[in-house]
Amino acid sequence: MNTITREFITRIPKTDLHLHLDGSLRLPTLIELAQAGGVNLPSFTEAGLRETVFKAHYQSLPDYLQGFRYTCAVLQSAENLERVAYELAQDNLAEGVRYIEVRFAPQLHINAQLDAKGVMRAVCRGLERAKQEHNRLDAVSAGDDLPFEFGVIACALRSFNEHFGAYYAQLLHVLPRAPRKDVFSVASLELVREAVELRDEEGLPIVGFDLAGEEAGYPAAAHSAAYQYAHENFLKKTVHAGEAYGPESIFQAITVCHTNRIGHGTWLFGVSMLQDKSIRNPERYVEQLAEYVASQRITLEVCLTSNLQTTPVIEEVRHHPLQRMIEHDLSLSICTDNRLVSDTSVSRELALVAENLPVTRRQFRNLILAGFKGSFYPGSYSQKRAYVRQAINIYDKLEEHLLVPPTVP
Repeated sequence: MNTITREFITRIPKTDLHLHLDGSLRLPTLIELAQAGGVNLPSFTEAGLRETVFKAHYQSLPDYLQGFRYTCAVLQSAENLERVAYELAQDNLAEGVRYIEVRFAPQLHINAQLDAKGVMRAVCRGLERAKQEHNRLDAVSAGDDLPFEFGVIACALRSFNEHFGAYYAQLLHVLPRAPRKDVFSVASLELVREAVELRDEEGLPIVGFDLAGEEAGYPAAAHSAAYQYAHENFLKKTVHAGEAYGPESIFQAITVCHTNRIGHGTWLFGVSMLQDKSIRNPERYVEQLAEYVASQRITLEVCLTSNLQTTPVIEEVRHHPLQRMIEHDLSLSICTDNRLVSDTSVSRELALVAENLPVTRRQFRNLILAGFKGSFYPGSYSQKRAYVRQAINIYDKLEEHLLVPPTVP
C-alpha cells in the first residue's frame, strides 16, 4: 500500500530542474506588470486569462507556447525580471523546494535598454535575494532545514520569428538570405559565449545551456557549434528532446550536443515515431538507447502536467511512460516546466506520481534524490556531495517520523 501523504510531500526537501522563468509568473503579477507597462492582454482578470490563455488543456505544444508572448512582453526590464525571479524563488520556498534551476531565453528580453548579460544579471539578483533571506533563518543554521541554492540555465531557441523580440527581428533583418537554421545557430552561439563569460568573469551561477522551443522540424544539430562551445568550456548541457518528437531527437541530443540531461524525454520508448529507415530493428534501437541513458545516468527532467496538456494521446497520468521509465531504472527528476502555464507546483507533480502510479517508497525516494544528484549545482563537487547528503538526511528523518512503516507480511 502506498503511504506517501500530501503532508510528507510538502515537507521534504525538493528540487525543480526544469523551470521556465517566463512560464512561471504569478498571475496577479503578470496582470499588474501588463497594466503598468501598457501590454494588452486578452483579459485583465485571473479567471479571464485562465479561460483564454493559460488553459487546462492545449491542442499541441505550439498552442501551449502561445502564452509566452504575453509573459515575455512584461519581462522587458531588469526591474521586472528581478522581481519575477524573486517571487518565483519565494513560491518554491513556500512549498519546500530548496534547489531550483531557472531557465529562460535571455535573447527574448533584449531591447534598447537591456542586453543578454543584463537579463541574466537581473534574474540572478532576484534569486540571490531570496536565497539570502532564507539562508539566514535559524532552522537553516541549526541544520534542520536545507539551505536554498539555485542555478541559472541560458536557453537558446530552436525557432523564432521577429514578433518574439527585438533581438530576433534585428537578426533576421541582418541575415535576410541565410537559411533559418543558420540564423538560429548564430543566436545560440552568441548566447552561450555570453553565458560562459558571465560565469567566468563575474562568478554568476550560470550552470547550464539549454535548447527550447518547437522540437519537430527544428533539429538540435543546427545548434551543434553552440553545444560544442559549452562542452569545451565545461558548461553543463540539457536539451528539450523527446517532448514532441521521437527517440532520434534524444539520440541527437546525446551524440551531437553532449547533453548531461534531457528535458522531458517523453517519447524515449516511441518505437513508432522512428523515421530513420536504416534502423533495421526499431525495438532493439529504442531498448539500447534507454539502456544507454540509464547506464550513463543522464537524468530525464519529467514534467507530467505539461506533457498531459500538450500531448492529447496521454490522457491520464497512468498512461504516461513515467512508470516504464522507473522500471528501466532511469535517473528521473519530477519537474514543473511552467508553474503558471501548467497551473502546477512541484508538490502537485509529486502528488500525481504518488496517487496515480504504483511507486514504492524506495522508488519515490529515488525520484526526489535524483533532482539533487542530477543538478548542475554551482559549487564544487565536494560541496555538492555535502549538500546532497544533507538533503538525504533530512528526507530520511521526515520519512521516519511522518510515514507509517510498511506492513511486513
